[in-house]
Formats: sequence, structure tokens, C-alpha cells
Amino acid sequence: MTVKSKAAQEFIPIKEIRDGVVIMKDGTLRRLLMASSINFALKSADEQASVLMQFQSFLNSLEFSTQIFIQSRRLDIRPYLLLLEERLRLETNELLKIQIKEYINFVGTVTHSTNIMSKLFLIVVPYSPPSSVTASTKKGGMGGLFAKKDTSGAKPELSKSATEAFEEARSQLEQRAGVITQGLARTGVRIVPLGTEELTELYYRLFNPGEVEKQSVNVGK
Repeated sequence: MTVKSKAAQEFIPIKEIRDGVVIMKDGTLRRLLMASSINFALKSADEQASVLMQFQSFLNSLEFSTQIFIQSRRLDIRPYLLLLEERLRLETNELLKIQIKEYINFVGTVTHSTNIMSKLFLIVVPYSPPSSVTASTKKGGMGGLFAKKDTSGAKPELSKSATEAFEEARSQLEQRAGVITQGLARTGVRIVPLGTEELTELYYRLFNPGEVEKQSVNVGK
């Protein structure tokens, strides 16, 4: 009995990312919103109570399911160090050059000896198109949301009916995203929707953590 190996791509539930919308293999759609953080501990007791009340009101107002995703990343300090090195190169004051150089060494030592993490907060907004559209997408036929990919390997183009279906689905997603944006704004949280490029980078990092880490090490050498 032989076990056939499957390509890693078969385990990825994403079919395509189009115009800032994640299209899953089951025909459902996702919109990802990046949320800012607030320093809850520094607020007064009254402000904390207000934030909690507004967040509770936001949750109670939702008429659809949503997901809060938090990702911890090791902070990449290299762009900041490169900026400091450029500042050092342009500096003419010898005293300031010494201070900048010492600061660069200090920052480099701290970041190498300590894992400084950054937090990414995302709100995942789902939408399930009508069952007829989802069913046609599942069958592999692209008559639902997408047009068939041609033999040249070019990116599939949407037919007129598929374009209308996609735009209608995206409109529903935008409405849901608007509800979340307005609701969280009352708590002091700012929302920024992710575009296609940001989504591609995000999912690449999620599905290739080892490769991304290796690239970071190689660049840092």
C-alpha cells in the first residue's frame, strides 16, 4: 500500500485573494480588518468602565459571527537600525556621532538578547454567498463567483454575471466591516482594512513561518 503525498497547497483553505477579499475554497468570503490597541491599564476607572460598556454594546449589536485573531511577531528592528546608521553617516558633529553609535550598539544588544514581540490584532469578517453560488464554486466550475482559468495560466477573469455576484458579496462584506468599524470606534479602537498585498504577506507568513524566519536570519547576517 502506497501513500500518495499531497502538495502543501492542497491543505491551504484559500482559493484566491481578489480586491482585498479572501475567497475560500468552500465559496465563502473573508474581509480582514486590522485593529489598533488601547492602553486600558492607564485609563481611569470611569474610562475603563466606559470602554467595557461600549465593547459589550458592540458585541450585542452584531448579527453575524466574527473572529478576533491575535498574532505575536518578533519585532524586526533592522529598518530602524539602518535608519540610525544612515543618520550616523550624515552627522557632522563628532559628539552626536559618538552618541548615535553608542545608541545603535545599545539597541542592537537589547534586541539580540531579548525577544521583543509585536502584536497584530485582526478582525475576521465572514460572508457566505447564496447556496447556489457556493455550490457551483465547490464543484470546481467557475460559473458562480469566478470564470474558468484559461490554458495559458493567466489569472482568471470574471464574467459579467460572476462580476455582479462578486460585487454583491463584497458589498455585504463592506457593510459588515462598517458595522465593526463603527462599533469599535466607540471604544477608541481604530480599524484599517487590509488590501490584497497586505493579505498576501500575512498569509505567506502564517503558512511559511520557518521560511520567513530563515530569510530574516540571512538578511541580518
